[in-house]
Amino acid sequence: MQQMLEATARAEDRHFWFRGLRRHAGTWLKAALPRGSAPRILDCGAGTGRNLDWLGTIGPAAGVELDPAGLAAGRAAGRRLVRASVTRLPVADASMDVVTSFDVLYCLDAEDERAAIREMFRVLRPGGLLLANVAALDVLRGAHSTLTHEVRRYTPDRLRTRLEAAGFAVVRMSFTNMATFPVALAVRVLDRLTGRAAKASDADLRVPPWPVNAAFDAGLRLEHALMRVTDLPIGSSILCLARKPDGAERVERLAPARGAGAATAATAARA
Repeated sequence: MQQMLEATARAEDRHFWFRGLRRHAGTWLKAALPRGSAPRILDCGAGTGRNLDWLGTIGPAAGVELDPAGLAAGRAAGRRLVRASVTRLPVADASMDVVTSFDVLYCLDAEDERAAIREMFRVLRPGGLLLANVAALDVLRGAHSTLTHEVRRYTPDRLRTRLEAAGFAVVRMSFTNMATFPVALAVRVLDRLTGRAAKASDADLRVPPWPVNAAFDAGLRLEHALMRVTDLPIGSSILCLARKPDGAERVERLAPARGAGAATAATAARA
């Protein structure tokens, strides 16, 4: 895990994949929140805390991370991180307006995955939002999966089942990284055919040469525009927005084109 977080810290400002994730996630979250709100946000499994930089422009944000390498990198950058496990969040019941989970659930065993989802549900206020990103499709397992200690990859149905079992209502779900999917599929299949899949590799986390990185980033920008009007049928990741029902409202699916939603305001997590 330390190798993965160190590689992430080197790449996440410039790598097309991280840029695409921040673009998609930021748009979805802002569309789902009332204009002018300042929601309390907790990033669960924050890694280096890089996502706190943009989450903090939406509302007071803090992160929970267990790995010392992630904590060290994040704190060196002045990010608000608390050392704790996602399976036992150091936050009071119903105290958060938004919780996020970016590429964390897939590396937890089944029991810890259920516990983490239950904890995110617990700390959200009624009507609060969960924004989660996960790795998609078993066919994409490769050397990167070994590096990240990947336990599973998801389909939309698998992720929906996990979230609904904990009480969440899914608002919107879409594959992402469709623009880069053919290349990712070719690389992962080659990994398995050559036996490289069994060896941890941070190759996917190295920033490609500028022309390649720029081309992939442009493809993900086009994908981002497309997602304003429709969900994507395939991709290497799945982005999901879900809500903790408040017992009174009927949760409606967030149409890609309209961007309505609900959640309210204010402060960050504390240890």
